[in-house]
Amino acid sequence: MRIAFALFAGLLSLGAQAAPADFVSFDRNLWPEQLDSPTLFDVASRAEILSFARVLHESEMLDEQALTARLGLRQVNLPVIRAVRARLWQRLWTSYQQAQQSCEQDASFCYPVESMADLRTQSATFAADVGTFYSDWVEPSHQFHARYLDEQLRKAALFPQTTSEVEKLSGRERNGEELNDRMFLLTFVGGPGPEGSSTDQMTDYLRRQKLDAIFFVLGNRLQQRRDAGLVVPLYAGQCVGIQGWEYRSHAQWQGWQDSLRRSQARVQADLPEQYVPLFRPPYGQRRADGEGFMASQQLRVSLWDIDAQDDGPLSAEASAQRVLTLMLLWRKGVIQFRDSQPKAQPALEWLLQHTAQSGIGWEDCREYGQRE
Repeated sequence: MRIAFALFAGLLSLGAQAAPADFVSFDRNLWPEQLDSPTLFDVASRAEILSFARVLHESEMLDEQALTARLGLRQVNLPVIRAVRARLWQRLWTSYQQAQQSCEQDASFCYPVESMADLRTQSATFAADVGTFYSDWVEPSHQFHARYLDEQLRKAALFPQTTSEVEKLSGRERNGEELNDRMFLLTFVGGPGPEGSSTDQMTDYLRRQKLDAIFFVLGNRLQQRRDAGLVVPLYAGQCVGIQGWEYRSHAQWQGWQDSLRRSQARVQADLPEQYVPLFRPPYGQRRADGEGFMASQQLRVSLWDIDAQDDGPLSAEASAQRVLTLMLLWRKGVIQFRDSQPKAQPALEWLLQHTAQSGIGWEDCREYGQRE
């Protein structure tokens, strides 16, 4: 009986270790104002920054045992967690400084914060002082950010044994932090789909909106589209990077170098005008010793910091609301959608509609792709 119980407990532990990512969004209807001016974008941005800073500060109160239990893991990599926390604090401080620049136009969520220490202190108490106008937003926002932080800390806890987008492996990698304030890059992964699929609809929609994006394609799927017909019209006006020959982790795959060579050659041959020398690793997983090979292929790893999570149970609107909340939080970044998912286009439509007057900008895909 004891042996059976121990085996059962072990299976539970393994299940916790391998638990799938939690899909979390935030209902933007709980925020009482439309983002119809740059000033109101800043108000909402300051609020989300303070809300996330609050849960980040709370997480630092947990000891290793409590943190391990909260993340559902057997053990955690504390040095990486501390490094990720420090980077998150730096981004929050930078973002809050940017968002404060409109405080003369609207003083909501403006506090005498002149240092990162001030931000820590203010985030712990601001929720009690928001007034009735924002009261319905406070607790749901706190819950969203607590779950979002768990996403990040869980990835940090497993890094670098399991690599992900939570941390860069070298200075040659990109993750959106290099963009200017209020600038965002649209990216899509997992395609192309078969002719007439959501990939076709998405690229057509972007052209009609006079927007561009980087589509990270799989070599085998591009080969299938090429065998069925022309691919140049599909990606006209867009940029195309690579995700490898097939959608699988390139961290442990012995054929990862061949995967990159084949997919790179395919895109360069079929789409020379659209090609940009960027690799988006599936699941964010790549090899720590791959720097030399990447450089030899003139490739850079392109990560993301805003994931739409449109490949799970979230509806198109919930996915878009998640993206918008994280745009307000980080104020810049690389957004990842999946063009093979039919919900990606309605999600993007919602996002564009609700940010049309907010003062944000969309990064040119070719400028980003060719940047040294």
